[in-house]
Amino acid sequence: MDKKKRATPMNENVQHPSFPRLFAPLDLGFTTLKNRVLMGSMHLGLEELPNGFTRMAEFYAQRARGGVGLIVTGGIGPNREGAVHADAALMASAQDVSNHRIVTDAVHAADGKICMQILHTGRYAFNPDAVAPSAVKSPISPFLPRALTDEKIEQQIRDFVQCALLAKDAGYDGVEIMGSEGYLINQFIALRTNQREDRWGGDYQNRIRFPKEVVRRVREAAGPDFIIIYRLSMLDLVEGGSSLDEVITLGRAVELAGATLINTGIGWHEARIPTIATRVPRAAFTWATARVKAALKIPLITSNRINMPDVAEQVLARGDADMVSMARPFLADPGFVCKAAEQRTDEINTCIGCNQACLDHIFAGKLTSCLVNPMACHETELLIKPAQQFKKIAVVGAGPAGMAFATTAAGRGHMVTLFEAAGEIGGQFNIAKRIPGKEEFHETLRYYGRQIELTGVKLKLNKTVTGEMLDQGDFDAVVLATGIIPRKPMIDGIDHPKVLTYIDVVNGVEVGKKVAVIGAGGIGFDICEVLIHQGPSIAQDIPSFMAEWGIDMSLTARGGVEGVRPKFKPSPREVYLLQRKTGKVGDNLGKTTGWIHRMELTRKGVVMFSDCEYKRIDDQGLHLLKEGKPTLLAVDNVVICAGQESNRKLVDQITHLPVQIIGGADTASELDAKRAIDQGTRLAAKF
Repeated sequence: MDKKKRATPMNENVQHPSFPRLFAPLDLGFTTLKNRVLMGSMHLGLEELPNGFTRMAEFYAQRARGGVGLIVTGGIGPNREGAVHADAALMASAQDVSNHRIVTDAVHAADGKICMQILHTGRYAFNPDAVAPSAVKSPISPFLPRALTDEKIEQQIRDFVQCALLAKDAGYDGVEIMGSEGYLINQFIALRTNQREDRWGGDYQNRIRFPKEVVRRVREAAGPDFIIIYRLSMLDLVEGGSSLDEVITLGRAVELAGATLINTGIGWHEARIPTIATRVPRAAFTWATARVKAALKIPLITSNRINMPDVAEQVLARGDADMVSMARPFLADPGFVCKAAEQRTDEINTCIGCNQACLDHIFAGKLTSCLVNPMACHETELLIKPAQQFKKIAVVGAGPAGMAFATTAAGRGHMVTLFEAAGEIGGQFNIAKRIPGKEEFHETLRYYGRQIELTGVKLKLNKTVTGEMLDQGDFDAVVLATGIIPRKPMIDGIDHPKVLTYIDVVNGVEVGKKVAVIGAGGIGFDICEVLIHQGPSIAQDIPSFMAEWGIDMSLTARGGVEGVRPKFKPSPREVYLLQRKTGKVGDNLGKTTGWIHRMELTRKGVVMFSDCEYKRIDDQGLHLLKEGKPTLLAVDNVVICAGQESNRKLVDQITHLPVQIIGGADTASELDAKRAIDQGTRLAAKF
């Protein structure tokens, strides 16, 4: 296929037989969106960098060129006390307007439309000046907020209006008013956070006065030809949240106040229910939008775990919403919409919902990016250009690092041969894709398989190479992406028949009813997931997922969860998860997903021990010292998940060619696909 043709912007006259609803224009009266795709709000971390707005301009412009109907920026504070943290981006001055104009000009030049999200974090703010309707501390912030006075509430509303007007001056096509996820506006609405007895609290009409006034006054000030999206929390997933009738009441009030569109918010940030992680079924919450949509007149947008065009089309075909919001899928692939329009869905680099380089980065104060697309948010500094001199490169190992290097290098014009000892590409991804809740890894392998075809990589499967073969081959350089070897710990009895490797378990070896897992890193947790599940996966079974996490799909429970008990299948095994170090088991798991793994295992009875010293394995089971005390775990099997070692056996065999080492072969740190793909891509970019 001609690469230049594949890179061209979407032709709006092209017919879209596979996705007719997704590509239907949406008439908003004063303007028309070219399709039903909204790029949802994500904080990028670029907003606060010295040259961040120039980088943001290219980031958003790429997505506009990729065909997105409407973009919403990451949250921008209307004032200092409402900002995410003390140094977070604001829209409050002439300089802010000038900075944001760089972004809007770039998007409009790319034939896109863009709205700025106004985000007031309220009690979620990570700064000592946090304010809220009432002085009720958030469980996810260290600061007790100050309760707003009536005068200060009026000032907050004026700041929302001023922020919207400045956004309009900066060239934005509209604003999204963030009224969900437990931020300030949501805090006014819910009884759990609004304990006021004045006109801003008490009965429901008083509690929704704040959002109504914000929308009404923004519309009045900005005029009729300005998009106002209101982000409505349709399912709070916390006790003391809104009921369905209340959500509909607020939706109608916001509609009457002048909103153009209503977007869906699912779950407060403090809710202990996964909403966007990979284990959440695709389009898991669109049913909640559908219930509200039936009662409103203006278009509704739905969101959460919609990551492929067919999923979006099905949501629209069911009538669940008028438009779909996808955020992280545009980190993974800025050309998502063009590829869908041109019937090239097999070329889409799909968001797998891992959170590792996006949300985990933001909550750690790092720049957002994407595990499967390390160029996200690095568009101006990680440039993939045609090579100045074409080379013949041998890549050994078709795991994440090898695939990333091979396809990127071949895309630049190099002649790449990719050797893989196994019968399929993927390396450790072939383990990950078989873990319950990680089925999305199949998509990454599909994507790389297609890229190998498109870029002309010569793939040689079932091929074990030697240094001599490489030296004598017609190559200019070698890249070793040979991955890792599971570490075999020095424990007396490590070769006992009871002992299994994590690879054995994933490959379906019979496992007994009582199991000890040695090693509580990501692999240990994944293996526990395999051991505690029975029957078919619920990866796409939305009702089962909702029941397992205690969500009431009838929406009779307040917040969707109040008084609802989770219903889950018990574990078929008694499992112990053990680690040598002291402290919380699994403390190094991802910040935004680790709690999900721990909760899942705890609910199914997995016993977690830290501060373990393993003494021996024999017919009785596993003998250890737990916190210095002798303990016997009378288990049927012991599964070893005790880390990895780099597989570098080829390095010393290659004597005549320059060698580069990437991925696990370079650093055996857990199974770090994020680092591996990034490293492979960056090396290929400068090769």
